[in-house]
Amino acid sequence: MSKILLSARNITRRFGGLTAIDNVSINLAKGAVHAVIGTNGAGKSTLISILSGELPPNEGTILMNDANITDWSQPRRARAGLGRSYQRTTIFPSLTVHENCRLAAQANHQKFWSLSASRHCAFSNKAAAEALDLAGLAAESTRVAGLLSHGGKRQLEIAMGLATHPKVLLLDEPLAGMGPEETDRMLGLLGSLKSDLAILLVEHDMDAVFRISDSITVMVNGGVIAQGNPDTIRNDPQVQIAYLGEEE
Repeated sequence: MSKILLSARNITRRFGGLTAIDNVSINLAKGAVHAVIGTNGAGKSTLISILSGELPPNEGTILMNDANITDWSQPRRARAGLGRSYQRTTIFPSLTVHENCRLAAQANHQKFWSLSASRHCAFSNKAAAEALDLAGLAAESTRVAGLLSHGGKRQLEIAMGLATHPKVLLLDEPLAGMGPEETDRMLGLLGSLKSDLAILLVEHDMDAVFRISDSITVMVNGGVIAQGNPDTIRNDPQVQIAYLGEEE
């Protein structure tokens, strides 16, 4: 059995009288892509924000490598090996591809940096080069990041996450706005990375979800209506009616 690297147990999050996440449990295992799907407003991005430490839960427990991280800050979780991407691209467009990754790596090698000294940090430069190689961007390392294609920018975001040496990656709609070729490239990248990581994928592209995922959680109105492998989810009557829009 694959090792569970991140586990959320009975997570609930309320905003005033609105329950955005309702008693959700999820396990992320090394070597697997676990997708979370649901219509807009289902609570998917809120769940990622809670897992990453951006938002606290009102109830429930989050474990990472068996350590209780429920009360840990977002930076502390990141240093412990939790990486994430956002729906909107979050890169430094005026810096080179390598510089973006180097800055991400420096977050795990903290000290008081001067601008000139940071450029010569052997640890950060090595981590950046390795991450770009893994993400398939080594040939673009000297290119200004803002000149990359949309898909290239999303690849760079993942490379920046890899530069921090994560154990778990939380990806919020990494395929949004991509064409077929860019989607294929990204799915190939995720497939090549998952053997060493636990990956959570929030995504609206159902074809991509069923191609890449090892397990899927389906959310509706903040709660989970189904969990299982892609075949189980595809054939679940509740999912067909509530999400895929099919009638028996």
